Amino acid sequence: MTTNVQIFGFHDCQDTRKALRFFAERRVPVHLVDLAERPATRGELRRFAERFGAAALIDPDRPRFRALGLHVAGDSPERLLARALDEPRLLRTPLVRCGGKVAVGLAQQAWQDWVDTEKQKSSAR
Repeated sequence: MTTNVQIFGFHDCQDTRKALRFFAERRVPVHLVDLAERPATRGELRRFAERFGAAALIDPDRPRFRALGLHVAGDSPERLLARALDEPRLLRTPLVRCGGKVAVGLAQQAWQDWVDTEKQKSSAR
């Protein structure tokens, strides 16, 4: 696969580890951006929000969501997404990007489609 895959997530996130394993098993190069060390930028999150909407990027089941009292705050998804810039543990992870394609959470079928598409491109060359 010629395109690098970029995964935004946390080393201690089970779904992020599943994404890393998925691509490793298929010998696809991956760049992990550990959100605990380097939070996502507004532009990076905007790419995902444009495709899926701000609400899809926020995980209300995360412990950090409750700890901040957001389960009763009633903030709009856009405000929550802006807050996630400083509190990345609010995000649904992994956020996976491959070229212009993006996926939120465990999206193994989408990832497999990306891998298959790249294989078809490389075999046509």
